[in-house]
Amino acid sequence: MPIADWLKPVIKKTRPASIFLDQKHFDLEQRSVFRRLPVPLMPSSRLPEPGSAVAFDGYGMALLVVRDKEGQIGLYYNACQHKGSKLIEDCKVHKLSRLVCPYHSWTYALDGKLLGAARSELFEEFDKSEYHLPTLPVREHAGIIWGVLDRAIDPDWSGMDEGFAIDMQHLGVPDAYLYDTKRFDLKANWKLVLEPFMESYHVTRLHRDSIGDLFRDMPVIVSKLGPHQRKVAGKVQFEPEMIENRDENIHKTVTHAYQIFPNAVLITSPYYISMMVLMPRAPDRTLVDYYMLLPEEPVTDKAKDIAKRSYDLVLDVFGNEDFRASQTAHEGLASGGLGKLTYGGMENTIPTYYDQLESHLLADTKPAS
Repeated sequence: MPIADWLKPVIKKTRPASIFLDQKHFDLEQRSVFRRLPVPLMPSSRLPEPGSAVAFDGYGMALLVVRDKEGQIGLYYNACQHKGSKLIEDCKVHKLSRLVCPYHSWTYALDGKLLGAARSELFEEFDKSEYHLPTLPVREHAGIIWGVLDRAIDPDWSGMDEGFAIDMQHLGVPDAYLYDTKRFDLKANWKLVLEPFMESYHVTRLHRDSIGDLFRDMPVIVSKLGPHQRKVAGKVQFEPEMIENRDENIHKTVTHAYQIFPNAVLITSPYYISMMVLMPRAPDRTLVDYYMLLPEEPVTDKAKDIAKRSYDLVLDVFGNEDFRASQTAHEGLASGGLGKLTYGGMENTIPTYYDQLESHLLADTKPAS
């Protein structure tokens, strides 16, 4: 449903620079949002096959994401229950039937149960059932794997919106082919990295030498799908009657961009979908995992060429334009050059998003030690 009632075309709203710079505010976001609410880990297409696992440390925790032989997703600490050694040390997807610790060869099933320990007869009263890999709440929804990063939390999955899942199904996200992925390590607050993907104000300006001339300089149509935002922007040649042409790829004339609450972005293009997961590591540091999703694996030379050129283009635009702007903005804020940021009508989704984010912040008290 369009939500013009909560987004006005002409606004002047502000946010203090401190929300991007202060360690205290960063810590509050961590315990209120990133350790309490479901957060996206990766697209389901990262682990498409049963019997596969990948190590994941984007949020600063050594974790394992596993798809077992029945196709169910599990989320575990990547720590052998003997001495804590990582069971998988690299970031590659592994096809396997069990998890074996490289240190002392303790061996686990894909459901986290300890199958055996080398020379277990030398451990007094050894009980394998006491050494199950600790699990974290996990769910697969709308083609995305979500986790709750505090195992003491009773997870609230109410944000798993059905309307959002329907959109992702129509876009082909749950069954997409993962072409490639790249991690960026940025010197900027995560919200500054997120901001350009929530507004149209910068498009014809920041991207004037790349993709800016493909879009009209105007506000977008915004809808709310549960906690998420969907933004629809017409490209420069768009006319309303074009949506009636069912033989035309709608993504040639319209771009859909989703702000996936709290910290992911999904953007459509004619031949691919871009997904980014933004993972805060410090007030001035953000890891971004970029994924390019295709409807199917490219097998012809033409399809391979389109995929490669698309991948190279988006990494260049995001990396050298959007991400660069986020880092220079953080540098300017850190210099003390301004006390607040101002948002206008083509950025109206940003203060609206901050209202939503701030509604989840807990009372600002010292966290328990």
